[in-house]
Amino acid sequence: MNLKSQFATITMSQELFHSSTPLELESGEILSEFDLTYTTYGQLNEKKSNVIWVIHALTGDSNASEWWSGLIGEDKFYDPSYYFIICANLLGSCYGSTSPLSTIPNSEQSYYYDFPELTTRDLAASLERLREYLKIEQIHTLIGGSLGGQVSLEWAYTLGKKLTNAVILASTAKTSPWVIGINEAQRMAIEADNSWGKKTIDAGKKGLEAARAIAMLSYRHPDDFQKKQLDFEEKLDGFRAASYIRYQGNKISKRFNALSYWTLSKTMDSHDLGRKRGGVKKALSEITAKVLAIGVNSDLLFLSEESRFICEHAQKGTFKEINSTAGHDAFLIEFEQLSYFLKSFYLENK
Repeated sequence: MNLKSQFATITMSQELFHSSTPLELESGEILSEFDLTYTTYGQLNEKKSNVIWVIHALTGDSNASEWWSGLIGEDKFYDPSYYFIICANLLGSCYGSTSPLSTIPNSEQSYYYDFPELTTRDLAASLERLREYLKIEQIHTLIGGSLGGQVSLEWAYTLGKKLTNAVILASTAKTSPWVIGINEAQRMAIEADNSWGKKTIDAGKKGLEAARAIAMLSYRHPDDFQKKQLDFEEKLDGFRAASYIRYQGNKISKRFNALSYWTLSKTMDSHDLGRKRGGVKKALSEITAKVLAIGVNSDLLFLSEESRFICEHAQKGTFKEINSTAGHDAFLIEFEQLSYFLKSFYLENK
């Protein structure tokens, strides 16, 4: 990629975008206004050709250099010295963007359970508002994994020639019944919390812990548990795997909330790139950007063949597969393989 124009200093900025123009959602509901928190790294080059737009997964935030530190940062593949990197906290999330805990406009009340249903298409539409506000005419690479990959596909479809490359990691063009079932099991866990239904910040907190425990079993692979959570001593209780799952549940409850988790899991369920577009295959074939779909050989959530399907039906599709025992989360871990795939993709698509 011939995008390098070294800057004297690497700049990082965290900003809040407010849209006062109503956003009509697929459900027919309307958000009269909304906020998106976003983070930028680096600067636009003279040709404005170095934009890398990152879309986070279900419980991510806009600080992409933190949760993707092996890919984004000084001397990493996406180095802010060379690229202008943007990541916005998705609508519905709880890291500064409009969410169920936000105050309803012209009211003193929060949305809570009245927050509207969001689809991946709605999230893409909100990001489009931010792009227009930032006056970015061309995105060099749009990259996202899991839910972020779904939103990336939706936005890639509508961006058309304003997007050069789309990198879709461990994701799918349409959410499978398997994933919907896993997500529903998590929501049932939240519903079982007797605080669910109350209009408080901590509503469903213990249920969220159980939901995350369920999710972790789909994010990992049995081989990964065998390798990292095996007990070598004989015991009747207090197993490492049990402690690990409880730890993950407790960890998420300290940084996220059940209402946003519920909302975004429903958003994931809604994903269907082909809805009202003549089907998934037709919709994929109409994406004009070059598409790199990366699957994970051990992914139990979004199967690797779903990434291959994206590649096979995109106009300009390339498929790569991460080899890892880490399961779905490998796209957040296997940085060496990711960097190699990205380098090859860019070289082949100059």
